[in-house]
Amino acid sequence: MVDTEISKTREADIQIDVGKDSAVVGRENLHHAIAPHESYEGGHRWDPEATWTPEEERRVVRKTDLYLLIWLCVMFFGLQLDRGNLSNALADSLLDDLGMTTDDYNNGTTIQLVCFLAAEFPVQMATKRFGFKYVLPFLMTAWSMVSWAQAFMTTRTTFYLTRALIGLFEGGFIPGVILMATYYELADNMTYQYTSKELSVRLAAFWSTLNIARVISALLAAGILEMRGTQGKPGWFWLFILEGLLTLVIGIVSFLYLPRSPTATKSVLCPRPWYTEREEVIMTNRILRDDPAKGLTALKEPVRWSDIKDAWSDKSMWGLYFVGLVAYIPATPVQAYLSLTLKHFGFSTLASNMLTAPSAGLQIITMLALAYSSEYFNERAWHCFFGEFWLLPLFTALLTIPDGGRDWDRFTLITLVSGYPYFHPIVSSWLSENSFDVKKRAITAATYNVIVQVGSLVGSQIYRSWDSPYYKSGNKVCISLVALSLVTFVGQKYWLKHLNRKKESVWNAMTAEEKLVYQSDSLAREVDGNKRLDFRFQY
Repeated sequence: MVDTEISKTREADIQIDVGKDSAVVGRENLHHAIAPHESYEGGHRWDPEATWTPEEERRVVRKTDLYLLIWLCVMFFGLQLDRGNLSNALADSLLDDLGMTTDDYNNGTTIQLVCFLAAEFPVQMATKRFGFKYVLPFLMTAWSMVSWAQAFMTTRTTFYLTRALIGLFEGGFIPGVILMATYYELADNMTYQYTSKELSVRLAAFWSTLNIARVISALLAAGILEMRGTQGKPGWFWLFILEGLLTLVIGIVSFLYLPRSPTATKSVLCPRPWYTEREEVIMTNRILRDDPAKGLTALKEPVRWSDIKDAWSDKSMWGLYFVGLVAYIPATPVQAYLSLTLKHFGFSTLASNMLTAPSAGLQIITMLALAYSSEYFNERAWHCFFGEFWLLPLFTALLTIPDGGRDWDRFTLITLVSGYPYFHPIVSSWLSENSFDVKKRAITAATYNVIVQVGSLVGSQIYRSWDSPYYKSGNKVCISLVALSLVTFVGQKYWLKHLNRKKESVWNAMTAEEKLVYQSDSLAREVDGNKRLDFRFQY
C-alpha cells in the first residue's frame, strides 16, 4: 500500500515543504507536496508560499481571456465557417448541380469523418513535437485552401476528394485548441492557463463561437448564394471561394500572433509580453495549486504505447467515452439537414438559410447557461443529463405530428432540437479534471474526440433519402439513443461515487504517518495518476 523505500532525507524534505502535520486529499490540496518537474517551463515561477489578492488573479484571467481566448474563438469561427458552408450550399441546389443524391452527401460526410479520425492521433503527436504555435495555423491554412477549392467541384468524385482532404486537415484541430486553452506549449513542456472550475465556461465560449459562426454563416450564405448566375457560376461557387479565403487570412494571422508559452508571449504582431513577472508567478502557481499534476511532465517526454494503453484501460473514463459515442448522435442529423429540411418544407433558398440562425442563437444561450450552472454548483452528471433529456419530448413530438402541412410547427421543433443545451464543453472539462496526469489528459482528450467523431459518422447515416422528408424511422433511432445516453450519465455518476468510496475506505484505514509517507512519493504519484488514494473523482 505504501512505498517504504522512500529515503528518510527525502521524506523529511517533503514534510518541510508540506508544512502540515497531517495528510490531505483532493488534488487542490496537494500543491505543497508536489513540486513541478525540473524541466517544467514555469518552474522558475513556482512558489508554494506565494500569495496574491483576488483582484490580481482576476486581472491575470482577464488578460488570458483577452489575448488568448478571444483569438482561439476567432480560429474556431474559421473552423465552423468552413465546416458549415457545405450545409448552406445544399439550399442552392449543390446536389443537383453535381448530379448527386442525399445518400452521396452522407457518403461524403462519412469519408470526411473517417479521414478526420485517421488524422487525430498523428496530429496530436505532431503538436507534441512542434508545438501549437505552428501546427494549428498550418492545419487552418491547409483546410482553408481546400475549402475554397471546393468551388471548382464538378463531379461526385471531386466532392469526395475535397471531403477527404478537409477531414485530414481538420483532424486534431479541435482537441488541439482545447488543450491550448489549458496550456501553451514550448516544444513539449506544458503550462496550463485555466483552472478546472474555469475550464467548462471557457470551452462553452469556444462552442458558442461555433454557433455564432453558424448564425453569421447563415446570414452570409443568404446573401452570397444570391450571386448565383454571376459570371455564369452557381451561388455555392462564390460561397466556397469567399469563406475559404476568409479562413485563409485567419490562419496566416495565427502564424504571426500565437505565443509559444506564457513566459514567451512575444510574436510578430505582439512585440511586448502579455504578463509581468508578478503575473507570471500568479499564473503558474494558481494553476499548479488547482492541479499539481500539470507540472509533472518532462520536456520532450515521448508518449509511449504503455501511456495510451493506460489511458484506454482507465475504467473511470469508459462511461464518458460511451457518452461521446452516443449522446451527440440524436441532434447530428437534424443539424446537418436543417437547411435542406426547411427547403423540403417549401421555404425558399434565402429563407432556408436565414431560418437556421435561431437554432444557433438558442444553443449559445442554453450551452453557456448550462456550463455556468455546472461551474457554479460544481456538478457535472445531472447537468449533462438535463442537456440530453431536453431532446426526448422534441423527438417524440416529431414522431407524432401528422404528415403534411404544419410547417411552422415542424420548424419550431427542429429549431429546439438543434438549439439543445450542448454539454460537450462540460464533458471535456470533466475528462480533464478526472485525469490527473498530463499525458493521460492529452490521450484521453484525443480518444474522446475520436469517439465523438465516430458518433458523428453514425449520425450522418441516420437520415436516409427513402425516409424523407419527415425521417420518422430516423427519429425513432434518435429517441432510443437519447434514452441510452440518459442511463449512461446516471451510471457514470454512481460509478465514480463507488470508486471514491473504495479509495476513502483504504485511505481512512492508514495511519497519519503512512499517509504522509504515501503522499511524499512523487515518483509513484506520476505513475499512478488518478488511481492515487488521495485523488477524488469529480461528478
